[in-house]
Amino acid sequence: MKKLKIIKYEHPLLRRKSRELKDAGPRERELISAMAHTMYAAPGCGLAAPQAGVLERLFVADIDYDRDDPNSERRLRVFINPEILWESDDDEPMKEGCLSIPGIEGEIFRPSRIRVRARDENFEPFELEAEELLARVIMHETDHLDGILFVDRMARLKRSLLTVKLGKLRRDTMYDLYTGREETNYPVLIA
Repeated sequence: MKKLKIIKYEHPLLRRKSRELKDAGPRERELISAMAHTMYAAPGCGLAAPQAGVLERLFVADIDYDRDDPNSERRLRVFINPEILWESDDDEPMKEGCLSIPGIEGEIFRPSRIRVRARDENFEPFELEAEELLARVIMHETDHLDGILFVDRMARLKRSLLTVKLGKLRRDTMYDLYTGREETNYPVLIA
């Protein structure tokens, strides 16, 4: 299985809004499979298509597997064209990280419960009520589809404490783009 390259902080594609998918054919199934493989290998609990350089409204998530045990049971969830229909009024803080922003974590306040509508890998519609970690992962990955990163949601003071680390990530990404070392996985799929 192909492992995808995850693009990093301040790559211009991470700030672009993704377009809706009209269906899920063989190309999309191949992308979903590659995204799942990449997420599990990282290891992470979610991966949005823009993180692989594909500006389409698609992400995969799995909060149930044990990231320390590669043989643990997996429960992959696929979200195509997700739309958050409802958010609870109560916000909870939780530490978040991101595969596109390695080495950075921060406390983010998000609603503790949500309702989301999306399509699965067969393009069948579904609605799901989620809470705690699953709700957070869905909101985090949906943010990616809108060009929003978790550090954008951090309190200004806490984010300012990360200025040096974020600056280094930005410089590394810009250097890789300038030298041509930063390539996307599916350049023909970029909107």
